[in-house]
Amino acid sequence: MQIANPQVLAHPFLDQLYKDGYFPDHVVDRGKAILERLCGRIEAEQPTGPAALYVLTHAATEEFNELAAEFEEAGSEIETVAREAIGEDFRFVAGAYGFHDADAEELIATRDW
Repeated sequence: MQIANPQVLAHPFLDQLYKDGYFPDHVVDRGKAILERLCGRIEAEQPTGPAALYVLTHAATEEFNELAAEFEEAGSEIETVAREAIGEDFRFVAGAYGFHDADAEELIATRDW
């Protein structure tokens, strides 16, 4: 899916994780791809309200749930720094698509990390 939103195109997803050697880049790359797919889905499906947005963010959160095992296999984990970085990027995405009032916790409510 092609992303057209210039704000999203310029955003360095998961930048904190890339800067921290504890998080392997190849796994962080997969997390970045999850967020980019989320943006593509938002652009393609154009959710009209928070409830429709949450359906998309919950699906992306489920992908991060699965990615947690890959972090562990690489000697890392989705811990405090990673949780905050991922959550911040979900909030960024919501705002970039006009959902400034989206509930930050609800965006990632299906997380198990």
